[in-house]
Amino acid sequence: MDYAPSNRNSASTKIVVAGGFGVGKTTFVGAVSEIDPLRTEALVTQESVGQDDISKVQQKQTTTVAMDFGRITLAENLVLYLFGTPGQRRFWFMWDDLVTGAIGAVVLVDTRRLDDSFAAVDYFEAKGLPFVVAINQFDDAQQFGADEIREALAIPAHIPVITVDARERESAKQALVRITEFALTQLTGVATPA
Repeated sequence: MDYAPSNRNSASTKIVVAGGFGVGKTTFVGAVSEIDPLRTEALVTQESVGQDDISKVQQKQTTTVAMDFGRITLAENLVLYLFGTPGQRRFWFMWDDLVTGAIGAVVLVDTRRLDDSFAAVDYFEAKGLPFVVAINQFDDAQQFGADEIREALAIPAHIPVITVDARERESAKQALVRITEFALTQLTGVATPA
């Protein structure tokens, strides 16, 4: 395998993709990463009974137990690293390590299970890390507008709420652009065009 020479003058940045169990984090990272993503998937087994509510995602056969990792080269000297968090509550202790050094987060939301989104939203609010809420467009989910989701999750007015199809590369890329823009406004205090 050939490797590109390292460029000591290159810079990198990091974005976290977070949310509850089965909201599409692994799919999102896989759709947009230019490399085969590193996945730490394990089979959903009987050990999950009583731990994870799989009633709304019965077709889910694997789950992330540590993280997903992907990469996007933005320019010759700029790389974006993506870290997908585990969604199961028993693995949330890893979130603190995964968000270290991140400029922001995309919090994926499944409208079929909005209650599962509160913990992720609360986590990033408490950390003070810029985040956007991305409503993942599942085929069998009822569609709600951004304002309805904002109200249901009690999301402050300054936090962007967008829609995304985690399966589609361009859609995932737009979510990454939006969190980058939002993180820059939080850092600089200068608003970017919507």
